[in-house]
Amino acid sequence: MYSEKVMDHFSNPRNVGEVENPDGVGQVGNPVCGDVMKLTIKVENDRISDVKFKTFGCGAAVATSSMVTELVKGQTLERALEISNQAVAKALDGLPPQKMHCSNLAADALHLAVDDYYKKTGKKAPAKSSKAKAKAKPKAFTKE
Repeated sequence: MYSEKVMDHFSNPRNVGEVENPDGVGQVGNPVCGDVMKLTIKVENDRISDVKFKTFGCGAAVATSSMVTELVKGQTLERALEISNQAVAKALDGLPPQKMHCSNLAADALHLAVDDYYKKTGKKAPAKSSKAKAKAKPKAFTKE
C-alpha cells in the first residue's frame, strides 16, 4: 500500500521536464525493472536553482523523482550530495520494501547530476560526509 504522499507525487508530479541548458545531468536506470530516471539541474551560487526530471517507470519511480526535486530545490550542492535513498523514502512517508530501489535511483540520479556539474565546471566537489563515503558511488545506466 502506498502512502498519501506517494500517491500525490505520482498523480501530481512536481518539476517534470528538462531544465533548459542544464548545468548538470544525471541519468540512471534499473534494467531489471525497467525504471529509467533523468534529472537535470541549474546551479547558481553553488545552489540548485532549478531541477526537473523525466522518468520512465512505475508510480513509485515517478513519486521518488518528484520528491527528490522538492527536497533539493534551493539547496546547496553539498546538501544535495547528502540526500540519500532513505531520506527520499522517509519524505514520502515510506515505500513498500520491493519499491525501495526507486528511491535509490532518484538519489543516484541527483548525485550524478551534481557530479556532472563539477566535471563540466572544473570546480572541486566538497569533501563527502562520512555517510556519503559509506554509500556506494552511483552507476550510470548501461545495458550489460
